Amino acid sequence: MQLDRRAALPALARSYWFKQAVPQESAPQGLRGRHSVDIAIVGGGFVGLWTALAAKAMQPTARVIVLERDLCGGGASGRNGGFAMSWWPKISTLLSMAGRDEALRLALASERAIGELERFCLARGVDAHFVRGGWFWTATTEAQRGAWASTLQACERVGHQPFTAVAPDELARRTGSPVHLEGIFDTATATVQPALLARGLRQAALDDGIEVYEGSAVRTLHTGAPAVLGLDEAEVRAGTVVLANNVWAAAIPELAPLITPVNSALVVTEPIGERLQELGWRGNEAITDSQLLVGYYRKTRDGRLVFGKGSGALSSGGRIGQVFSRDPGTEALTEADFRRTYPELRDVAIAQAWAGPIDRTYDSLPVFGRLRGADHICYGIGWSGNGVAPSWVGGQILASLALGRKNEWSESALVGRECRKFPPEPIRFMGGTLVRNAVLRKERDEALGRKPAWLDTRLATLAPAGLEDKS
Repeated sequence: MQLDRRAALPALARSYWFKQAVPQESAPQGLRGRHSVDIAIVGGGFVGLWTALAAKAMQPTARVIVLERDLCGGGASGRNGGFAMSWWPKISTLLSMAGRDEALRLALASERAIGELERFCLARGVDAHFVRGGWFWTATTEAQRGAWASTLQACERVGHQPFTAVAPDELARRTGSPVHLEGIFDTATATVQPALLARGLRQAALDDGIEVYEGSAVRTLHTGAPAVLGLDEAEVRAGTVVLANNVWAAAIPELAPLITPVNSALVVTEPIGERLQELGWRGNEAITDSQLLVGYYRKTRDGRLVFGKGSGALSSGGRIGQVFSRDPGTEALTEADFRRTYPELRDVAIAQAWAGPIDRTYDSLPVFGRLRGADHICYGIGWSGNGVAPSWVGGQILASLALGRKNEWSESALVGRECRKFPPEPIRFMGGTLVRNAVLRKERDEALGRKPAWLDTRLATLAPAGLEDKS
């Protein structure tokens, strides 16, 4: 099967994060020749690298190879908002999918992952700007008020409540904006510089004896035993293959119905630390609103404000093109949300804007499994914009699957689960664009205090679930 279509996959423009992490970039030397390995991992982002580290720890004698088409951190892992969040905002979906005990276990595992990320950075000397500042889940319009009510109820059902209410005046003060009308707070969430984390994971993998080859796009995959991966100048025979390639997995017919590639756009300001202090935002909290096309924002170490929006633009046929790299339309939407949320910063310049790809499932939780008729080929996809911390969980699951281990990870409810599928093309692109535009109009009207059109409200109900389960 074909995995990587050259014409459809231009190199993604470098994010602010990546430029900071790799100030002087050099062309990688791709893999050459013929190789035989125990485990071949396709994708050198968070999921692939955590999988490699976990597999090597479980079986130190295994020959593990990571094949990355670009540079590690050049894809989704190095261009996101850097929110290390748990799955507690998705506890209602976890309950529906897995039942009480497994939902609680997975939510706690995702919370544990934030601590594992911190421990990794400390143990390996990786300065990924890890800060556990917590997370404000807020309402920025009247329509968003109480969006978390069902989540709080679901947390009570499983006997664990990670959220606390915040008084409106305290919320406005601590976030630096009266646009935040009400909200709740979670203490576990952290922020990181995601490209620095990706580069740190790469170095840790190399230190552990894992082979990491950048500039090594896998063009073809033959699913026999052993599997054969075809690259431009190399061939790899692998006892087990792990597909950890995010939106690029949509090129595989069996996996394409499970995910749809959508974009998210981000802007970063010039350093404005003193201005943010004056507004009252003195901590290092991560903040989101409750839009379906969610707004998310945080500070950087040098006092910049990074503001992102799950802008949700699609590409025809799911091709990974410019909409996932630089997209003026969605970047403008993101800047407009930033200006509305922080009107007192209207004069602040935008230093850089970029977009990135998200592998969205219908319920916004990842799915793991094995390809039909090829048990030696595993996959973990569908991170839906929340992969920074949960990718550690994914690494444990995929390493366990790859090594044939029977444990809490390989037997997780996320493995082999039945997912609602997206329609085929061209219905997916046309219908998805129709629904997205309705959501944009609906949420624009709500921000302006207007009642949305009835049809837009109805169409918006067809959209896939977002970052948070909302009431």
